[in-house]
Amino acid sequence: MAGEISMIGSVILALFLAGYLGQQYLPPPKPKVIGLDLGTTFCSVGVFQPGTGEVEVIGDEEGRKSIPSVVSFTDTEVLSGHQAQDLADTNPQNTVYDAKRFIGKIFERDVLEQESSRYPFKVINNNGSAEFEISTNHSFTVSPEFIGSRLLLNMKKMAERQLGVPIQKAVISVPAEFDERQRNYTIRAANLAGLEILRVINEPTAAAMAYGLHKVDVFNVLVVDLGGGTLDVSLLNKQGGMFLTRAMAGNNKLGGQDFSQRLLQYAVERVRQEFGVPPTLKEDIHRLRQSVEAAKLNLTLHPSVSIRVPLHLHTADSSAPPSGSSVPKPVVFQAVITRELFEELNEDLFQKILAPVKTVLAEGLLEKEDVDEIVLVGGSTRIPRIRRLISEYFGKQPNTSVDPDLAVVTGVAIQAGIMGGSWPLQVSAIEIPNRHLRKTNFN
Repeated sequence: MAGEISMIGSVILALFLAGYLGQQYLPPPKPKVIGLDLGTTFCSVGVFQPGTGEVEVIGDEEGRKSIPSVVSFTDTEVLSGHQAQDLADTNPQNTVYDAKRFIGKIFERDVLEQESSRYPFKVINNNGSAEFEISTNHSFTVSPEFIGSRLLLNMKKMAERQLGVPIQKAVISVPAEFDERQRNYTIRAANLAGLEILRVINEPTAAAMAYGLHKVDVFNVLVVDLGGGTLDVSLLNKQGGMFLTRAMAGNNKLGGQDFSQRLLQYAVERVRQEFGVPPTLKEDIHRLRQSVEAAKLNLTLHPSVSIRVPLHLHTADSSAPPSGSSVPKPVVFQAVITRELFEELNEDLFQKILAPVKTVLAEGLLEKEDVDEIVLVGGSTRIPRIRRLISEYFGKQPNTSVDPDLAVVTGVAIQAGIMGGSWPLQVSAIEIPNRHLRKTNFN
């Protein structure tokens, strides 16, 4: 008997030694499951690297790790991501964005008409479902899940190019408020891109995993997700690795785009004051929008930034255009934008962030002192005024140890590693469905 036990022990020791030596001297296997964050404004793809246990968020050919959730149709091709975003001003009727707002939802006719009035592209009602009407060299309609599939296919190809292996399986994140139909249509979008979805995970839970909260002893976690187009605030309860979304609130019409729009309106008015006319050409407005968007991003790091934009304005005293041209010679608009000015232009919008925060605390029957961790997600939470607003309200600093742009995709990639059996093994996040959960919206 003792000999048998000794033999079993020797076999186990040999297996551990073989595993150790293999991990040290053999190249780690390639990840076979990717993590996908199909966001309203931007999307990302990540992988959990076996052996190192690190998450790699994969960039495009220029190294950009966040891809605009935009798809544009021309007479000859369908473009997605940055290429599509570049056509947003010159091909607005055929450039679709915010498709995630429509995926899997059933709309009343008047509600869909009101929602679609915000966009330059045409949204039509097909028995309660939204579709987008495209007019290139012929007219046709596409569904929100088709738009999603083009973005997911783009990210699938990015991952395959980086990893050097074909990818067929993925984990994907969705908002906690998504019902079963919306989740199924998101899965359908992935299937159209040639991907099998192994698991759907809520975005707040994914963000909590990115911050490592699935491995530490915390109970009440508040996730503030402020991206380009929407604000989502979620209150999670966590016990023993299980997450329950206890309350949700948000604003579907508040995000970084709105902050940029305030800055664009300011710039347009400055142009009108300086040159006598506002910019009207699509190309001019496109350049101004790009310039103020860059200024907004730079103001997170610097107290002031300068913008310099050439414009083709039709002014009464503008130089005559070259013969045969209808476009006047350019003038140059220059301005200094300070962080103080940016905060002043947007202060009323920033204050709107606190309303859903207070609501989830009230619905979760918590005082703000009861929140153990405040997690920031989404690029707009980089804005210093927003971080200051949240820290002043709670009396403590939010957790900013993870890149807010990449928090969700990082957590999804960890879950993808778990589903793919990658080593070192991680503790999985188990979500407890809350069938009675409803999201409170502030608009």
